[in-house]
Amino acid sequence: MSWVANVMVSVDSWDRANVESLSEWLRTQAPLRWDTPARGCGFLRDTTGQDTTWGGWKYPECDVWAGALNHADVKAVLDHIAQMPWRCPNALQVFVMDQEESFFRVWMLRDGELRQYAPVEPDEEDEDFYPADL
Repeated sequence: MSWVANVMVSVDSWDRANVESLSEWLRTQAPLRWDTPARGCGFLRDTTGQDTTWGGWKYPECDVWAGALNHADVKAVLDHIAQMPWRCPNALQVFVMDQEESFFRVWMLRDGELRQYAPVEPDEEDEDFYPADL
């Protein structure tokens, strides 16, 4: 049985090496959701390079990496991202949609702290999150 966290990381092009390092940490050292000596939950892949295809006639003009992480300890992942030596920390955006969540949470570094910016509420546990006819 799996527990998937969808993660996208948008950075300035100066931080490519940091995202590659994050991806390797996710692959080999990231802790899992439960107490176990096992490590590694997946990796990130560049989604905006010349080899990728998006809608439209142009290549994306951004640097976005994405991965489907299995059994990731999301808090540990966010803590690790917050401690990394980003060259352009104000450009960093982290989008996280954990298993059983219906939308991405957006995190950004400001004043040395990784903060959730949008959305904060409502969440899937709120009584009126889903329409009554679903």
